[in-house]
Amino acid sequence: MSVWHGDQHKRKASGGRKRRYRIKRRYEKGSFATETTLGKVKRKVSRRRGGNKKVRLFRVKHANISDPSGKTQKVEILRVIRNPANVDYDRRGVITKGTIIQTPLGTARVTSRPGQNGIINAVLVPKETV
Repeated sequence: MSVWHGDQHKRKASGGRKRRYRIKRRYEKGSFATETTLGKVKRKVSRRRGGNKKVRLFRVKHANISDPSGKTQKVEILRVIRNPANVDYDRRGVITKGTIIQTPLGTARVTSRPGQNGIINAVLVPKETV
């Protein structure tokens, strides 16, 4: 069963019911959230609307970390410290945008959307804010 983004299940502005007048369309189809975790790298490229491609990142080991001076380097992710998006993601170690991760360079905040972009970009954060 896939996610469906149609509006036939909603009610009219007057509060009345909307009757079904057609079947679900492929362009209304959505997808489940990609919950990126730590582990051996696993990606999936899926075709999207307009012939575009989306790289979905399921598991990852490394991240591109930028320091305040602008220097960027690829480093290993040691662990997930905190995920403000969802309390359950904290426990499971899911990486989304805004997640605080531990790296050999220090703590960093993820600025990319791994499940949508297929890569993890992050910026170092001062120790006071962690």
